[in-house]
Amino acid sequence: MTDTFTVPHRLRLKICCIASVAEARMAIAAGADAVGLVGRMPSGPGPIPDATILEIAAAVPPPTATFLLTSEVTPSAVVAHVKRTAVNTVQLVDEDVDTGVYDALRDALPSVRIVQVIHVQDNASIERAFAVAGRVDALLLDSGNPSAAVRELGGTGRVHDWSISRSIVEHVDVPVFLAGGLTAANVGEAVRGVQPFGVDLCSGVRTNGKLDHQKVRSFTNALAQATSVPLSDEDDRD
Repeated sequence: MTDTFTVPHRLRLKICCIASVAEARMAIAAGADAVGLVGRMPSGPGPIPDATILEIAAAVPPPTATFLLTSEVTPSAVVAHVKRTAVNTVQLVDEDVDTGVYDALRDALPSVRIVQVIHVQDNASIERAFAVAGRVDALLLDSGNPSAAVRELGGTGRVHDWSISRSIVEHVDVPVFLAGGLTAANVGEAVRGVQPFGVDLCSGVRTNGKLDHQKVRSFTNALAQATSVPLSDEDDRD
């Protein structure tokens, strides 16, 4: 009997920091289930104008998800940002959003899915995840530092403590994406250790800020290998 890691579902892949229709098409051709489109941020890679986000979102075919990464925190501003960009998913990168944001999105844009980012730093991140999980469609665990002098709300390229992420995955009832410093070299260890619903990356598949076809291919190959389902004992005997 093999000891290979197995997953009960096909692991989803989100490629973030998409900057053009061409990059979106490259990501989708490589197997991405979702593309991340970064709005205005206090720091980090990948922000593009809302007009460009709108253009890319319009060009992405279903069933691929289009994630707007917004740093807005008030109900009116978040709803307006989603409406301007016409995406099908909103990723709230700031943990300190107004508590009315979730209800405002449900009321104004009931078809838009809501993903809340949790920046994993210590065990307090587990409490934050539990507190919000029932109000969103998914969580995304990243490695930002919202309390830094220049706020980091994602795209740091850093790995966080995956044992904390695993605790979150085990105790919430919504899908959980894992982000933060993922590459072809470490994604196998990451998915075996955390067992997320999906993975999300930006810098790990880029060279000089541009989406790199070879890095994307290497990552998807590593992801496929990491999540391959082993034969059962009965299959081994055939």
